[in-house]
Formats: sequence, C-alpha cells, structure tokens
Amino acid sequence: MKNLFKTKLGRLRIIGFLEGISLLILVFVAVPMKYYFLDPSLTKSLGPIHGALFLLFIINTVGVGIEQNWRFRKTTWKVILACFIPFGTFYIDRKIFSQLYSPS
Repeated sequence: MKNLFKTKLGRLRIIGFLEGISLLILVFVAVPMKYYFLDPSLTKSLGPIHGALFLLFIINTVGVGIEQNWRFRKTTWKVILACFIPFGTFYIDRKIFSQLYSPS
C-alpha cells in the first residue's frame, strides 16, 4: 500500500478507489435517503466530498496520461468515462491501471 503513494499512477489508483466508493455511497445510499426518507443530510455532506474527489480524479488522469504518453482515443477517454459510471473506477483499475502499475 505504501508503494502506491510513490508514483502518480499509484496515487491515481487511490483517488479512483475513493472516488468510486463516494459515488456508490452517494448513488445507492444518500440519494435514496434524500428522496424516499426525505433526509437530505447525507447528500449535503457527501456531495462536496465526492465533487472534490471527482475533480482530483480528472486532473490526475490528465496528468498521468501526459506522463505515461497515453493516446487520448485509446486510454485517457476510457479512464475519464469510468468516473461517471458506478463501479467504473474499479473496472478501470483492474483492466488498465493494474497492468501499467509496477512499483519501483
């Protein structure tokens, strides 16, 4: 786990995991609580956290894409699209990031 903090790709994997978890909690817990139980407290607190993680993921994806010389049409757009889909960041981590990541 400590090795993930040493590289940009490792940090992107961590941010992707956190962003994916926040999206799942927001979609499957907070939004139903807001509309079915009329309690918007969780969406008010988790929404900005998820938004910040989302922006960090996008910015770091572009940075890693430039550093790793990813072709936008082949890799970068898939990674960016993954953060819009529930479970998408976990899929991208397994299919793309785990193949590229080699801790030094």
